[in-house]
Amino acid sequence: MYRVGIIGCGGIAQVHAASLSKLPQIQLIACADIRKERADAMAEKYGCNAYASMEELLEKETVDVVHLCTPHYLHAPMALMAAKKGIAVFTEKPPVISWEQWALLEEAASLVPLGVCFQNRYNLNVREAERIIASGEYGALKGGRGFVTWHREAPYYVESGWRGTWETEGGGALINQSIHTLDLMVRLLGKADAVDCYMTNRHLKGVIEVEDTVDAYLTLDGKTALFYATTAYSDDAPVQIELHFEKATILLVGTDQLEIRTAEGTETKTFQATEALGKGYWGNGHLVCIGDFYDSLTEKRAYQNDLASVKNTVDVMLKMYEQGKQHLK
Repeated sequence: MYRVGIIGCGGIAQVHAASLSKLPQIQLIACADIRKERADAMAEKYGCNAYASMEELLEKETVDVVHLCTPHYLHAPMALMAAKKGIAVFTEKPPVISWEQWALLEEAASLVPLGVCFQNRYNLNVREAERIIASGEYGALKGGRGFVTWHREAPYYVESGWRGTWETEGGGALINQSIHTLDLMVRLLGKADAVDCYMTNRHLKGVIEVEDTVDAYLTLDGKTALFYATTAYSDDAPVQIELHFEKATILLVGTDQLEIRTAEGTETKTFQATEALGKGYWGNGHLVCIGDFYDSLTEKRAYQNDLASVKNTVDVMLKMYEQGKQHLK
């Protein structure tokens, strides 16, 4: 039985708590939030203890694992705080907002198991795309493109107390809403050889200082990749990732659909998705992703989403910001 604490009790923490409640080897014993009323509400729902800070929780409770569901800039320092106490860490995305923070996570991961919540890697259409790539049945993979067109208005940023600034969110549409899609593109196509990125703020000028739109021309392991993400759309549309092979084009739509287009026609595969515990367009892989982390602890094996596995994604993301931020000054 793993004794678990959740740090940060906002929206995504509810998905973590719901996932943990479905895993038999888990006991959620405590949660913490600087807005104590949010921790109190979670504690009442799940029968655990509530605290007003991570420090207080770690002082008064004995936990094996902490889940970090806090603002982006806190993930790395909080991970190291826990690791120095011998506590394993499961952190929300993004793992870091800078290379300086990456060094903190490397130190943490040298001390304890550390996992990152890139749950869409577990989507069944992604698994099928990985199988197709490995099989070589449609020839060489030549390129790909990814699209994220979602909707965010001013209150989402203003009412949070931390979103919309470089210092605390670390960025906007890229690091927050579309980091999962970028991660999948890097995972499917390869490490970045070259990055050409542009960022702008189209619909929230004067409200946020970070980007609401990003487009990039990437070379991933010699393959051409185009990437576009915005939070200026009118809806939260399903994410689309297209992969171009010599003999076919594959389109991943949302979390459970995959189309294979060849000269002979189009085949559509729809996979039975696992339960979505949060917003549907977030993906439905949280339960599987979190469950696999605990299985990796029990089986003493490497976790699929360990720190080494996300380095290429962090590398291209930070390079995109190095270029893209210049257009927002």
